[in-house]
Amino acid sequence: MPTTGLPMIRLPLVLAAAILLSACTRIETGEVGLRQNFDKTWEPEELLPGSFNQTLIGNVQTFKVQDVAVEANDLTPLAADNSTVKDFDVTAIYSVNPKAINDLWTGKNRSFHVFDDHSKDILLMHNYVKLALRNAAYKAARQHPSLKLTDNRAQIEAAIREQMASTFQGENLANAITVSQVQLRAVSPADSIVESANALVRAENELKTKEVEVQTARKEAERIAALNANAKAIDYMNAQANYMIAEGVKAGKVHTIVVPVDFKGIVQVPTAR
Repeated sequence: MPTTGLPMIRLPLVLAAAILLSACTRIETGEVGLRQNFDKTWEPEELLPGSFNQTLIGNVQTFKVQDVAVEANDLTPLAADNSTVKDFDVTAIYSVNPKAINDLWTGKNRSFHVFDDHSKDILLMHNYVKLALRNAAYKAARQHPSLKLTDNRAQIEAAIREQMASTFQGENLANAITVSQVQLRAVSPADSIVESANALVRAENELKTKEVEVQTARKEAERIAALNANAKAIDYMNAQANYMIAEGVKAGKVHTIVVPVDFKGIVQVPTAR
């Protein structure tokens, strides 16, 4: 008879354990948590991944600390040649220091953060980093002519990253936010700049063609002048050729003769007896 009461005792314990587990939040890998008390105040210590934290009294808010991508699209910065870039798209990858979660969440304006409807994550400082990215992109593009932006992609990405780090340093956030990568995804100069460049290339090609024609004409003129200057020498060589032919015939050594077009006959050849 005493044993029959054990299931009755265990059932409340199981129910209590289930309630306690359902009232706990486990911090996942790549997240950090903060506890909000019943009076809406926040505990200063961050809750680390893997920990179970009761939410029966109060609440636990989790924050993503893994790498987060932030994009700045359709920018139209001024280039070094004062032309407006048609399109400029850039992405930055940043992460938040887990030890800075409390300061960022409780000390910074909530408009700096973003709630991702898809993942249900709070992306700390996302809007702030995006603004820093835009400002850095405009400053970096200003250092290069429009037609050199694509060729100088690596330098622009490095300049954007350095400018963002400088911005964070100025706001005492250098230890809280780290930008690990910047990628310039697309850049397009203004249509007028592209057309001007194409027109310049066409003009340069036409100039090179004319220069070749002038050089060819000059060489031909030099050749004709050289021939005219050596006209007497040519007459002398023709006379020498005719004389050698005549001597060959006279000696009986020539049986076939190639007669020049202007050949006028062989003179002073004795008649065979």
